[in-house]
Amino acid sequence: CFACSCGSRLGFSMKMLRFRSPSIRSLDQEVLCTIRLLDDSEISCSIQRDTKGQFLLDHVCNHYNLLEKDYFGIRYVDPEKQRHWLEPNKPVVKQMKSQQPYMMCFRVKFYPHEPMKIKEELTRYLLYLQLKRDIYHGRLLCPFAEAAYLGACIVQAELGDFDPEEHPSDYIRDFKLFPKQSLKLERKIMEIHKNELRGQCAALAELNMLQKAHALETYGVDPHPCKDFTGATAFLGFTATGFVVFQGNKRIHLLKWSDVNKLKFEGKTFYVIGIQKEKKLVLTFHTSTPAACKHLWKCGVENQAFYKCAKSSQIKTVSSSNIFFKGSRFRYSGKVSKEVIEASSKIQREPPEVHRTPLLLFQSPVRLKEEEEENIISIAPLKIKITRRFTKTKNFGSQILSLPHSPCASMLPTPVDDTQGGVSLLFSSPVQSPARLLRELHADPDIQAQLEAERQRDRAYERARLAARSPVSGVLTSGLRLLSSNKRVNSCLLSVARFVAMVMCILLVTVPTLLLLLESDIDVSFLHEIRQTPEFEQFHYEYYCPLRRWILCRISMALENLWSD
Repeated sequence: CFACSCGSRLGFSMKMLRFRSPSIRSLDQEVLCTIRLLDDSEISCSIQRDTKGQFLLDHVCNHYNLLEKDYFGIRYVDPEKQRHWLEPNKPVVKQMKSQQPYMMCFRVKFYPHEPMKIKEELTRYLLYLQLKRDIYHGRLLCPFAEAAYLGACIVQAELGDFDPEEHPSDYIRDFKLFPKQSLKLERKIMEIHKNELRGQCAALAELNMLQKAHALETYGVDPHPCKDFTGATAFLGFTATGFVVFQGNKRIHLLKWSDVNKLKFEGKTFYVIGIQKEKKLVLTFHTSTPAACKHLWKCGVENQAFYKCAKSSQIKTVSSSNIFFKGSRFRYSGKVSKEVIEASSKIQREPPEVHRTPLLLFQSPVRLKEEEEENIISIAPLKIKITRRFTKTKNFGSQILSLPHSPCASMLPTPVDDTQGGVSLLFSSPVQSPARLLRELHADPDIQAQLEAERQRDRAYERARLAARSPVSGVLTSGLRLLSSNKRVNSCLLSVARFVAMVMCILLVTVPTLLLLLESDIDVSFLHEIRQTPEFEQFHYEYYCPLRRWILCRISMALENLWSD
């Protein structure tokens, strides 16, 4: 017995070693990551399978020698064309669903509320590169005068002072600054560049551009396309001020962070619960996919925590759940805006050297082809519809033209239009399904005859076997065989039993919990937070109180009838 037990233990330990060895070897495997920077240059590094996202962000910041790094993040796109922000506290491999090597982008995640409070020129330059991208992709909407000034600042920062010997009469035409760049706008940019910005160095021109851009309504807005409750297309965004909604080029909602009580989502529906003019406000929007809705919710939670909280210790874990279901839980884990500004003011080092990338005159044909291949899937269904709404405007030098979806362009994928094939096109395939092949196979008369002959032999064998047994056992066997042969009945009965058991378990848990919340006076922080939620108050006053009055009324009537008898 002792030898047997030792042998079994040895065999079990050998199995455990064989089981663990692949995972240990997998941890040693390196994964290649390529990160595209704001000037479209790329850096690569190799990571382990358990390396967390913070390592990649620190790697890029060390490449730049950047200290004010809390404004930035790393973005990636999954195979379903849904973008995400890389979470710093989770392993990179567990977040990435695409095939190796991984492709990511370094972008501004939180736009500074006051760019003048940025301490170092390097940080301002990176913000300038991000705003230049926002202008080019049509995310930073601006009137004609502001568009001309921003374009002139970009030209001054890239080319320096106007020189008639080096710059021809139409030199602005070679620079692609705006998605729709008219001749009138180019002439205005040249006028400002020649007369108003002369003598400004690159850093000063970039600072003037930041100062002008941060006063615009769409500064820092990363537009999330969705539908409102009427079915109209809207773009949601989060800024340092609060939650904003745009329809066309017009801002129709601005809800400050102090007035936003809760952000939640259920499936493809996103809710913003707040207060406006001392009244409760609930805004409802519908996204194209549940993944897009969850990304929208996480962006809102992070922006609210970054701009609203005074300290990172005040940040709480946010849940999208209602009373009965847990839902998704998420917590922003970085510094908040006030802490970042305070840390910037304490920087005492020598300013690092800023290596500026010259402005390209044209996009290379290879790069343009890559962007078109990345964007064609997402922008084709809704491109015409969006461009009609945004191009017929006046006094705007920059418009939202399309929804390009590439790792470089910080835009969401466009919802698929069902009228143009939509989801059915995604699942259509020239390959026949297994069920169809089986139906065609069974349609063969020779195969049908063979199957029928086999069925006849099986029936004859069963009749002979049952005749050899007693009548009682034959009846019982036939009954059991009837029940076991009907798989559909068995599956339905099993489903009903599971449903009843699940309902009973839910009732056993929820009913005492509801009574504890509704009837008890226990003042626990957890119970107090639940009682303060808008959903719980609505349930309490609109459903529970009328039900309790009705039950008490019925009980009193029954007691009166009993005493009268």
